[in-house]
Amino acid sequence: MQHDAALSPVQSSLFSEKAGPAIAHGYFTRTGGVSEGIYRGLNVGLGSKDERTHVNENRARVARWFGASPERLATVHQVHSPDAVVVDESYDGARPEADALVTATPGIVLGVLSADCGPILFADAEANVIGAAHAGWKGALGGVLESTIDTMVSLGAQRERIVACLGPSISRRNYEVGSEFVERFVAANESYATFFRPSERDGHAMFDLPGLTIKRLVEAGVAAENLDICTYADEERFFSYRRTTHRQEPDYGRQISAICIRGT
Repeated sequence: MQHDAALSPVQSSLFSEKAGPAIAHGYFTRTGGVSEGIYRGLNVGLGSKDERTHVNENRARVARWFGASPERLATVHQVHSPDAVVVDESYDGARPEADALVTATPGIVLGVLSADCGPILFADAEANVIGAAHAGWKGALGGVLESTIDTMVSLGAQRERIVACLGPSISRRNYEVGSEFVERFVAANESYATFFRPSERDGHAMFDLPGLTIKRLVEAGVAAENLDICTYADEERFFSYRRTTHRQEPDYGRQISAICIRGT
């Protein structure tokens, strides 16, 4: 069951420059996990049908990468909501229904799971406040990014100091949607029409979820970076819900993006 490969998370140059050594982060790939078959690698999805012992070991490896014990890895039961929750020293492993986490407590690892949706990590290094959000189209449109920022501010962060980075997610090249989907976005904001271009199929369009995400972050007043890595296209490194659906596979794994204030 044990694999020799070490974890190899992708990291943000913006975070490396602005967040400083007190804050550790990583957008983890499939590399270094113990899961097998369609879940091969570092599947951390408690909602998947993977063997629970494998998922728990994978999650423990992520925690240990940060120098934390497994029970210090905080995640939520993601429901495509705009809701952000605060995690503190009293964290007991519960997974409330929400799509973002925020903390000012050193030693707690905040993690969000994804398999095409956007994982966004946030930090105000001066205030020592961090956040992590899961934003698919519903969360991005519904305000989960803004909720995360507002919750960070409530813990002492300052908007103009916050940096945010969008990790591996599905790109416009591989995200085809129907006309009713386009209409929903344009009805919310006419300028959002720019995030769609015609598809090869009549009545369909290609949707730029990363573009929308970065626009919302910038308009919320924070510095933002897009790693520009497509989960659908990079099967070796990332799980993808849409790729699994197109192949009619029975289930899919989830990767994790995580951030932690180093212990003092």
